[in-house]
Amino acid sequence: MKKFLLILFTFHLSLLTSYAQTAISTYQPGVTSEGVVYLLPKTALRITIQVEKTSYTPGDFCKYAERYLRIKDVVQEPSVSFSITTIRQEAFAVADTTKRYAVKFDPRTSASNIHLSDEGILLAINADASTIPTLPSPVTRQTSPLPSPYKFLSEEILAAGSTAKMAELTAQEIYDIRESQSMLTRGQADYMPKDGEQLKLMLNELKLRDEALSSLFTGITTCDTTEYTLTVIPDKATSNTVLFRFSHQLGLLEKDDLAGAPYYLQIEDLKTVPPAEPLNPKKKAKQVPGIYVNIPGKLRSTISDSSNTLISDSFPAGQFGNVELLSGALFNKKYTTHLWLNPISGAVEKIEAEQPK
Repeated sequence: MKKFLLILFTFHLSLLTSYAQTAISTYQPGVTSEGVVYLLPKTALRITIQVEKTSYTPGDFCKYAERYLRIKDVVQEPSVSFSITTIRQEAFAVADTTKRYAVKFDPRTSASNIHLSDEGILLAINADASTIPTLPSPVTRQTSPLPSPYKFLSEEILAAGSTAKMAELTAQEIYDIRESQSMLTRGQADYMPKDGEQLKLMLNELKLRDEALSSLFTGITTCDTTEYTLTVIPDKATSNTVLFRFSHQLGLLEKDDLAGAPYYLQIEDLKTVPPAEPLNPKKKAKQVPGIYVNIPGKLRSTISDSSNTLISDSFPAGQFGNVELLSGALFNKKYTTHLWLNPISGAVEKIEAEQPK
């Protein structure tokens, strides 16, 4: 996941001071012919919505459920419904193409080892990069289906001349199974198992038969859970932007599908970092030796429906902060400087100077 670049250029800089320094500049295509181009990150959000689909299929004997099993109000029509069970937010880094810099090294500097991510984001200098957090993969879960109840029907039941008679005989089979379960648990069965493991297997088999045959009266309800992911890269504060729509009959929908109710995303700039001083457009920017890093601000991401806040989280965000220059003097040959940057925010996570022996 990470690129390790060993850079030892053997050319001199025109901007050398009394000691060797690392030269850094804003990248301009065609200007920097040699060196390394790196980017600073900005924070993106991965929003995961977990949706549960509930499907109901009526049993073939559903109209006889009350008569033979005393089960009332059994639904006799199939149905499908959806519900949102979980929403979560996670931050990850993407390259900020507005913060692209080119770096050259003098052979007398100690800044020789640079770690970049696959996207070219600066992660570390003269040090092993911090581990980039991995996001979990979307998960799909399904209810384990029951075996077909017809595999448990006896020849007598299958040969019955009407559905009503089949239902009556099946109900009697269910009562017989339940009686067998009761006798086994009380230790009064004619053929008791030899040990506890065998007893457990017998009870599980009777339970499976009971559930399968009962489904002919009560119907079958299955639940399938699917995770959907949305990616948002906030560049400014927003209020009540439609993130997606949702329908209890249709599930998760696109944000422009009016068949569902809207769910909103609000991005707030918490203004934890003072704004940078504006540059004088008439004054030419001077090339200054050093390494640029993020001073991240903070954003708050809130997801809500028409009446309730569902989730609200705060994250460090380089795009809501400033950029600061670390002096190139940190990387002179007098000592070796180790620099670690946060892989998501681009802020300095740790800096160490190793004194020469």
